[in-house]
Amino acid sequence: MKKYVCALCGYVYDPALGEPDDGIEPGTSFEDLPEDWCCPVCGATKDDFSVVE
Repeated sequence: MKKYVCALCGYVYDPALGEPDDGIEPGTSFEDLPEDWCCPVCGATKDDFSVVE
């Protein structure tokens, strides 16, 4: 699964880990995150993330 990085703060969303503190189970792909999900560090929207190369 691809990892995604926040352009504003550098936080990396790793689907293998999910975000258990936010109720996002490990194995949840970025595409399957709720549309209103935001960066847990800075509050950026999904549009502010890009694939980690």
